[in-house]
Amino acid sequence: MTDPRDGTTVVHRRYVPYAHAHYAGNLVDGAYSLGLFGDVATELCIRTDGDEGLFASYSDVQFVAPVRAGDVLEVTAVLTRAGTRSRLMDFTVHVVARGATTPDQPGAAEVLDPPLLATSARGTVVVPG
Repeated sequence: MTDPRDGTTVVHRRYVPYAHAHYAGNLVDGAYSLGLFGDVATELCIRTDGDEGLFASYSDVQFVAPVRAGDVLEVTAVLTRAGTRSRLMDFTVHVVARGATTPDQPGAAEVLDPPLLATSARGTVVVPG
């Protein structure tokens, strides 16, 4: 039997401030994406269960492309399976816009079409019974 909540999706968009750059080339560490996954998972649990839930584990995390300061990210969580207390979710981070600064245009940026997949993961969240 399929749970009627399966397929529920939450999407957030977030600008990555330059204060979060951690490495050369304005790269942001991978933990930044994981923190965003926690945010969308929390909203998804609130929508489906009326509780924020607690992250239990990741079964797969893939860092496919860099996330940089100045990026605009689209972060998605999709509920793929709802057990009695556990919620299995698939997560993605796509870069939808990226800074394209030049000496003459320090604030230049561009929309990426198509968006660039930066991070994907599968995780389990638990909610009260």
